[in-house]
Amino acid sequence: MFDESVIAEACPTGAEPWADLPPALATPPGAGAVCDGAGARKIGRGAAEGVFSTGPVMVAHASLTARRLGLTPPGRSPDLMDVLELYAFVRPARFCAPSPTGLALALGLAEPKSAEEQATALCEAAGLLLRELAAPAYPEREAAYGLALTMQRAGWAWGDRVVRALEAVGVRARQHRSAGLDVWSRLTEWEDEAPRGEAGSAPVDSESARIRLEKLLQASGLDETRPSQSDYAAEAAFAFSPRNEEGRPRVLLAEAGTGTGKTLGYLAPASLWAERNQGAAWISTYTRALQRQIDRESHSLWPDPAERRKKAVIRKGRENYLCVLNLQDMVQAAQLGNGDLIGLALVGRWALQTRDGDMTGGDFPGWLPGLFATPSAHAAGAANLVDRRGECVHAACPHYRSCFVEKTIRASRRADLVIANHALVLTQAAFDGARSARGQQQDGETAALKRIVFDEGHHLFDAADSAFSACLSGQEAAELRRWIRGPEGRGRRGRGLEQRLGDMVNDNEAALKSLQDAIRASAALPGEGVSGRVAPASGEVNPIGPIEAFLAAALDQLRARTAETNPYGGSEFGMECALKPVTDPVAETARAAAQALAAIEAPLLALSRHLEDILDDEAAELDGSQRSRIEGALRGLDRRARMTLPGWRSMLAALEDGGDQPDPDFVDWLSAETAFGRIHDVALRRHWIDPTVPLEAAVIAPSHGVLVTSATLSDPLQDDPFDLARMRTGSARLIEPPRTLKVESPFDYAANSRVIVVNDLVKDDPRQTAAAMRELFLAAGGGGLGLFTAIRRLKAVYERLGPDLARSGVPLYAQHVDPLEVGALVDMFRVEENSCLLGTDAVRDGVDVPGRSLRVLAFDRVPWPRPDLLHKARRERLGGKGYDDALARARIAQAFGRLIRRGDDKGVFLMLDAATPTRLFASLPPGTEVQRMGLADAVEQTRSFLNSETT
Repeated sequence: MFDESVIAEACPTGAEPWADLPPALATPPGAGAVCDGAGARKIGRGAAEGVFSTGPVMVAHASLTARRLGLTPPGRSPDLMDVLELYAFVRPARFCAPSPTGLALALGLAEPKSAEEQATALCEAAGLLLRELAAPAYPEREAAYGLALTMQRAGWAWGDRVVRALEAVGVRARQHRSAGLDVWSRLTEWEDEAPRGEAGSAPVDSESARIRLEKLLQASGLDETRPSQSDYAAEAAFAFSPRNEEGRPRVLLAEAGTGTGKTLGYLAPASLWAERNQGAAWISTYTRALQRQIDRESHSLWPDPAERRKKAVIRKGRENYLCVLNLQDMVQAAQLGNGDLIGLALVGRWALQTRDGDMTGGDFPGWLPGLFATPSAHAAGAANLVDRRGECVHAACPHYRSCFVEKTIRASRRADLVIANHALVLTQAAFDGARSARGQQQDGETAALKRIVFDEGHHLFDAADSAFSACLSGQEAAELRRWIRGPEGRGRRGRGLEQRLGDMVNDNEAALKSLQDAIRASAALPGEGVSGRVAPASGEVNPIGPIEAFLAAALDQLRARTAETNPYGGSEFGMECALKPVTDPVAETARAAAQALAAIEAPLLALSRHLEDILDDEAAELDGSQRSRIEGALRGLDRRARMTLPGWRSMLAALEDGGDQPDPDFVDWLSAETAFGRIHDVALRRHWIDPTVPLEAAVIAPSHGVLVTSATLSDPLQDDPFDLARMRTGSARLIEPPRTLKVESPFDYAANSRVIVVNDLVKDDPRQTAAAMRELFLAAGGGGLGLFTAIRRLKAVYERLGPDLARSGVPLYAQHVDPLEVGALVDMFRVEENSCLLGTDAVRDGVDVPGRSLRVLAFDRVPWPRPDLLHKARRERLGGKGYDDALARARIAQAFGRLIRRGDDKGVFLMLDAATPTRLFASLPPGTEVQRMGLADAVEQTRSFLNSETT
């Protein structure tokens, strides 16, 4: 029974929840400040530790604050109030960089520079957020109030104040009020629609592409079309013209310099083609950041957000999306005291507001699970809440019709633009190709891959290398065991094959026997803790089963033929050695391992055939839910029984053939991965020497039109600048050669950039590297990005550089050091104009920082490709030393492209390696001049250039 009377108890004077806030503590590098009733003031490190440890106190990112103070990450406490958590409650699914500056900018406040300003900003941010809750127009107040009460009872530090703020303008008195945790019951459901049908073949001509581009620019508030951008759009239309013969796609390799506007340039013909042919044009990227950027650019196509959600759909692998069933399981466990109820409640708030349920690079605050120390098994983050490698029960799930993955897949089938990534496109194409080869129907996710734009096309080779490779390791084999048998440890969540399929095959004796046989046979696979048995710290090897015995023998061969510390970056890269010639123990254990895998594969194949028979024999009786569930199970079985297991057996079988000659098309090798000085996995690996062979067969040749585009595709030192691009995209083998296009950047690099090789440093001395970066970053006043080719060198430089910059008040963040994901680090670097960041390849590829926030970029050394076994085989096949040069040139050009993102940007690009050959700078834009000088001169030139008023 509900009492519908309204209680309107305004907060008594002076008792507003924002009037009695505790002190706020800010700890930017080298400084500390507290803001309380007496105002903001600086404090020393000891005093800051006291304020943080004794509380009550407000902070932004408790774990990062603790690390800066030299303390261990704290757990939740009623006295430790993280303003970021308050933001996540008040404004779910809305962007905020995880720092006092990020909070201030997200709330429309001025950027706080000093420690005192940051502490003041925290106080202001907390007050603004609580007032926002108290505003009469705050949406869905009742739902927020019920959840806040639950979080208050769970001990949430903000609970009392949030409840009072929501009560400020009145809430309904209810005899029974929901805990607010059951968000799964309030999610919208998807509805089936009739199939869209095959896309048409109406062409897109160059003039139409130019006209569409002009309209897009006008919709974006830009008055005139740049000639180079218009030419790019006109040429890109070629990839959207109809092909004349099967196997002869229209392929265009297009290099567009930074600032060309290539995104709108290809969206113009892509959107036209989708409209005219009632099909989806797929845009594939390498990084999550670019997926979201393209989505934002599509605003000019469809300004109305509701229409844009239908027309442009972001697609990723299943492992990126919130699994609602996992959320329910974790919430129920947390209600019994086994989990982070507060963190899960905040995830629930987000789930009701998110656009698409994307937890990795979408609108989920990736910093949320790391604010406080939480056991990984209980953390309310992506690692525990997304679909874990095929455990989905599909239509058997009670939340199937509200599933974010299913919603996205269905939306993509009706969209005009599907904004995907290389990993999804290539792995799904490989799977669909294997099914087609057996005469089976494709599953529909990428069956519509007729027109594809591969943005960040310079990464296509690496994406294909990953998608078309095989790896038999302890962790991969244990994952297969978990998929078949379910989690076997205490307190583990998940669903094994019997839980997912048992009720569907109970009435089929043969199918049930196949299921049980597979479960029994999978006992031969490694279980949890495999590394502790194969490579224990004590040295007492104790493998269980034939797979672990093979991995133990492989590790012995590795140790016999290589050193754990290699000369190309230390133990962080682990060990590797050629597979052949194999030792006798490896050959002997490989035979038993192959037999064990065959014993698993056979019943899984039989089970798959039985399920296919059920689809055929009971077609009239099966409802849509049952059919969908069986089809989902078949996809999982196909991936493992027809792709993974045969691939593993093929690698093992190569060891029984005798002889020491490697396969001419593949590289097989043994490897061991290390972490914190210990081996945590051993693997047998197989990669194509040229992964564009399967790329061309599975993706390029079957398509109708492909545009591969990037700012760095060509190599000017080759006879034909696009030769390498043809080879690394698979288009060199096409019957109809690809067209090529090169559009220069409109930026004035001669005026706006400097390229310097510092020639008086010892590159292997981290002290000199740290000192050089310190002086260069300080000369620029911050805004520095340091790029490293090895993690251990990054950490060594960070230890020396951090305190030095801190004394000057310059914040320094670092990948592999700070308790934040790369995306959050880049967000903080972007919003804090004078901060600095250290990172490796992932940072280089994910940085899009226009403006002053990035004005100095320094490589610690030449980014040569690491000469591992795979690269050496490719170098021999694909061009020798010239191949190495081309890859290094491309990496340097890609990094340089991050420095100048707008016409008014200014930046200095530095190489702290005196031995850098001048030929490696040949791919930089015209107008750039490479200068070689000592550090002192480089510092002075950096200071004078960046501080000059000339643009």
